[in-house]
Amino acid sequence: MWRRGAHSDAAHHLPAAGAGGPTSAAAAGAVRRRRRPGLSCRPSHLFFALLVALFTASLLVVWQLLPIGDGDAAADGEGAPPPPDGGGTMRFSASRMVLRAFDTESRLEAARSARRWWPGLEPVRLALVVGSMNIDAESLMLTTLAKSLVGLRYEVEVLAFTDGKAHDIWKTICHVNVVSFEKLKYVDWSKYNAVLVSSLEGKRVVSILMQEPFRLLPVVWLIHDDALGQHLRNYPEPHLSVPNHIEDWRAHFNACTNVVFPDSHLPLLYSPLDTGNFLVIPGSPIDIWAAKRYGLSHSQGTIRNQHGIKEEDIVVLVVGSYLFFDELPWDYVTVLRASAPHVMDMARTKKLGVQFIFFCGNGTDAYNSAFQELASHMGFPDDSVKHFPMTHDIGNLLMFVDIVLYGSLRQEPGFPPLLLRSMSSEIPIIAPNLTVITKYVTDGIHAFLFNSDDPSTAASAFMRILGEKGLLDTAYSVALEGKLLSKNMLAYDCIVAHVKLLESVLHYPSDARLPLSFSQVKERTWLWDPFESKAALGNSSSEDERHIHTRIAGILLGESAQSNWTIDSDSNDTSSYDYPSQSDWDDLSEVEIFEDIEMREMEEIDERVEKPLLTWDEVYRNARKSERMKPEGNERDEGELERTGQPVCIYEIYRGEGAWPFLHHGSLYRGITLSKGGRRPRSDDVDAVMRLSVLDDAYYRDLLCEFGAMFAIANRIDTVHKLPWIGFQSWRAAGRKVSLSESAEETLEKTMAGENHEDVIYYWVPMDTDQTSNFWSTCDCLNAGHCRTLFEDAFRNMYGLPEGVAALPPMPNDGDYWSTLHSWVMPTPSFLKFIMFTRMFVDSLHSLNGNNTEPASCLLGASQPEALLLSNPGNPCKYLGLSQWKEDGVP
Repeated sequence: MWRRGAHSDAAHHLPAAGAGGPTSAAAAGAVRRRRRPGLSCRPSHLFFALLVALFTASLLVVWQLLPIGDGDAAADGEGAPPPPDGGGTMRFSASRMVLRAFDTESRLEAARSARRWWPGLEPVRLALVVGSMNIDAESLMLTTLAKSLVGLRYEVEVLAFTDGKAHDIWKTICHVNVVSFEKLKYVDWSKYNAVLVSSLEGKRVVSILMQEPFRLLPVVWLIHDDALGQHLRNYPEPHLSVPNHIEDWRAHFNACTNVVFPDSHLPLLYSPLDTGNFLVIPGSPIDIWAAKRYGLSHSQGTIRNQHGIKEEDIVVLVVGSYLFFDELPWDYVTVLRASAPHVMDMARTKKLGVQFIFFCGNGTDAYNSAFQELASHMGFPDDSVKHFPMTHDIGNLLMFVDIVLYGSLRQEPGFPPLLLRSMSSEIPIIAPNLTVITKYVTDGIHAFLFNSDDPSTAASAFMRILGEKGLLDTAYSVALEGKLLSKNMLAYDCIVAHVKLLESVLHYPSDARLPLSFSQVKERTWLWDPFESKAALGNSSSEDERHIHTRIAGILLGESAQSNWTIDSDSNDTSSYDYPSQSDWDDLSEVEIFEDIEMREMEEIDERVEKPLLTWDEVYRNARKSERMKPEGNERDEGELERTGQPVCIYEIYRGEGAWPFLHHGSLYRGITLSKGGRRPRSDDVDAVMRLSVLDDAYYRDLLCEFGAMFAIANRIDTVHKLPWIGFQSWRAAGRKVSLSESAEETLEKTMAGENHEDVIYYWVPMDTDQTSNFWSTCDCLNAGHCRTLFEDAFRNMYGLPEGVAALPPMPNDGDYWSTLHSWVMPTPSFLKFIMFTRMFVDSLHSLNGNNTEPASCLLGASQPEALLLSNPGNPCKYLGLSQWKEDGVP
């Protein structure tokens, strides 16, 4: 219940006192009265104040018990109630969270509206990272989503940390790759257009994607587990107790484009990590799966006996919205005060024992006492009402209740998950006719609905369920229909919402084959058949769960947490963490402070101790030792010595730490980084920004891309390269497994040492796309359809050719392959000629920007990464890097 605060201050109503007159006299009289002993006001005034207080209190009680009304009415224009003063706080607006993903235009539709006349060469690739391939609800949802994406012409690849029984199901849908945590850094994420991460174990993947060159890659993190959220709730002030732990997770969440939850309850748990990118996409089959699995492993009679419920008693479970987790259930009061007297009268008439169980709030003593007081006002006998906090296992309650009453009258952004779980447990439900419910449920067929504007109509719903000796047959048939409906009720909406989310975050490159729209989704049901055929719902081993919980514990608290992870052998669902307490953190802080003080004292003592003067030999030896401790100069000297006498050096172009695992070691290769100060430790890599100052400008660095590294090597080349042959290779060549093998390296070095040809080029990464098209058609496909035109304009401008002379050079079309990924070597003098030509061509292309009528556009790109910082149409790295060399010379 929202509580009203004080809207005005009493001082606002005090009259302003002047310098004299009656007001001054009244003020003087007030001073005299304050000096008198006894009461400061008349008894009549005190009596009047008591009457006003009693009247205000009665108004407050009546106001709190007024019906709240349908959430639909609020959506039609009524103002939202103010936040509550006490109880749980709602840290986000769930309705706004659902709309965050879809309030922008679909980028897929924007790409279609651009009227791409050139054919696409590459499919849109998606990486789906899963924790395991077990038979569970998460795999059920993800396989259905993957099948829908494949049907829409996306190319999906699954990367799983551990194998499982669902491997065969995955394999029939898409490509499957089981990757260990140690091998994740060797995955070339740049070949994907987006990455979908599932489970908390995906944090390792997000850590890699936070580094260059993967930072522009859209990442969607699907969170289905509440382990981290429960971990956060154990600390009342997490920012003070475990700041590094919280900030680390917050940084990973912030690095994602969106963090998606299946219901509105999980974002409440994860709210300390919300940086504005949380989304809720309801409809996951987790609740249906949990109901199936719980029903197969538990007995209704046993659980009723454990709770002291008689066989002939009718148990009504009252549930509501997750959005008001810690608040008193004022919505329930509205419904039950209007219907409970009629229900109790029916029970006495039919001689039925009725018990009400409330599933709401938390389990603190303060909340329990407040709830008991609230229940007494609703008119229930003391022995007919029980309360269970929302942290209790809802599956346990649904095993022994006979009716579920959804008492919340507030509109939710999606179908209430507690209501869906109740329907899947084959229990007759009574719910208000809110729009989000009537969208899927029909009154009298799948559920019993009452008018949300008149909560007293809930009593008529009870009359349609209760019979002389229990529930009527109609109630059982409606419950069965509700169960059948709930199995796939939200499948289509859930899949479509995920596809729409991808369409809103994906960048569609100019060479991409555009997939189908979300409106073409064909899947209307979850893939129950292959999962149920493995008969794993009732045979899930506790060992699999133990391994899953252990892995999650390692993610949350580090490897040391595994020793503190305990599983109760008496229950399959009981687990706990041995969390460090606040005193543990205080002790650790004191130890760190003590060690810091001790270290400073030792440094001060060393500074005060007199040291003998050193000889020149000792000074020289210490200086040489200090130089050897510096990896840059030492490694550079060793690298130059190793390359002495070699015929060729291949420079591997990279940017960021994410590319380090793909670089080679040895005398044949040498790295060159486009990130200032981003060289590998203990290496002789070249810093391109230090060699070419223009690359310090982010505009030109992103404009030239890998050609900036070539310009940096060519600038004063004698200071960095003194060999007769020179080559370049992108870091992506190793990531895509197309780099030189050891035997090819030996062959290349022997060829370089035995030949001395001019203008000879050797390459080893041919283009893997369609070779039937000629060069210029392929270049158009790769560059938004403008390659041919821009080449012609640039050549005409560079050579000063008149309009009547053909400026576009003819390219051979004899079926040979074109090179990609800057994988080539050539004589060093030929390289200098090529760089001279390239610099003139880039300058000519850059000058075309003056004729561009749309300065914010990029004619050589169709997606945001392609157009990054490219306000002019010239992007030499786009087309020169993708279609570069042919066997018989330079284009």
